[in-house]
Amino acid sequence: MYDLLIVGAGPYGLSIAAHAAARGLDARVLGRPMESWRHHMPRGMFLKSEPWASDLSAPGGRYRLGDYCAGRGVEARHGSPVPVDTFTSYGLWFARNAVPRLDERLVESVDATDDGFTLRTEDGELLRARAVALANGVLPYVHVPSVLRELSRDHVTHSSWHSDLGRFRGKDVTVIGGGQAALETAALLAEQHTRVRVLARAPELAWNTVPPPWVRPWWQRLRAPHSGLGCGWHNWFYAQRPGAFRRLPEATRARVTETALGPAGAWWIRERVNRDDLRIGLGRTVVAARQEQGGRLALRAQGPHGVEEFDTDHVIAATGFRADVDRMTVLAPALRARLARHPDGAPRVGHGFASAHPGLFLAGLVTAADFGPAMRFVHGASYTAPALVDGVERWLRRRPVVRAGGPAVPAGRRHEPVGGRASTDTVSAASDG
Repeated sequence: MYDLLIVGAGPYGLSIAAHAAARGLDARVLGRPMESWRHHMPRGMFLKSEPWASDLSAPGGRYRLGDYCAGRGVEARHGSPVPVDTFTSYGLWFARNAVPRLDERLVESVDATDDGFTLRTEDGELLRARAVALANGVLPYVHVPSVLRELSRDHVTHSSWHSDLGRFRGKDVTVIGGGQAALETAALLAEQHTRVRVLARAPELAWNTVPPPWVRPWWQRLRAPHSGLGCGWHNWFYAQRPGAFRRLPEATRARVTETALGPAGAWWIRERVNRDDLRIGLGRTVVAARQEQGGRLALRAQGPHGVEEFDTDHVIAATGFRADVDRMTVLAPALRARLARHPDGAPRVGHGFASAHPGLFLAGLVTAADFGPAMRFVHGASYTAPALVDGVERWLRRRPVVRAGGPAVPAGRRHEPVGGRASTDTVSAASDG
């Protein structure tokens, strides 16, 4: 029986695994490393966050994105966006160096038992653990507007379902949304000669400003400090103090989670969106959609001047993700039913990222309602990983291991802490960028 099994091998899962291994826990991470980054983002995209705010987390600040880039002669400079392909290769490099036990099988189900948990892998093997960390990213929480949900994937897709937009060359595509995913997807489509329009509910697009220089006068730093989520004291608080955020009144947390760091385009995408062959309709909400003969879609949108109707070949919904316990389908129904919920359906998470079910810990997007907006970004892993492993260790100390013929001993710390280079046999060295 493992001390800890980690479900998901994205930035959060890999970071948790690195900290668990360094503390000597008998842990394993399951999942295809960097899966959503490798196969669910169109080629040609860039990170919106600064390079120094995009590190995965390992003890001692090791294995940073800047270290990876420096060793390969790749630029990772403040104010210069990093290609998603570079970040993906960095994540695989991190896995090989910081995570000793990576199992690339997917987990089909997690169920609670009297002494912990049972996980079933995609090939039917059962694994047992005293604690589980669910860090399976954002893909289970894809949000598509209800008016589009009944249409087939031949006609409506979510922006996270694409790694190659080439199928849309010469077509007419409508992108729904006004944030970075919508704008960058639209720019990539236009640049490959797709006829593209963007429909956004907001009356105007929001844009992130060019970040100020890293080195600047003290009074400028005091007025608007840098943070992993952007400049300013509010962003600094969300980025640096998730534990303090959790202690705010619930109504305040709910308001901030709903409104802070909302949809906005990166400063560097603005020029690429400002082109004649990319049409942007603001203040528009799709209210009806139907498939027509010939395979096209007829859309009706409510706009500032009334209802507009038009045809399109395909709709890409860049409409984000919504955490909801009901979508945590990897958890057995009985286990899912034990989780406490916020009014919006997101799970409640306590100290050390513990869920309402003892021994089950949560990470990433699903914890934003309690730990703040940072949990929606890679940067949140830097706080989550050590804090969650702290929570796991506290739980294991309360759950002694009874060994046959011997006294009860505390769980965990059954191995020497991992240091230096770790072997991760299931990640191919060919993945190194």
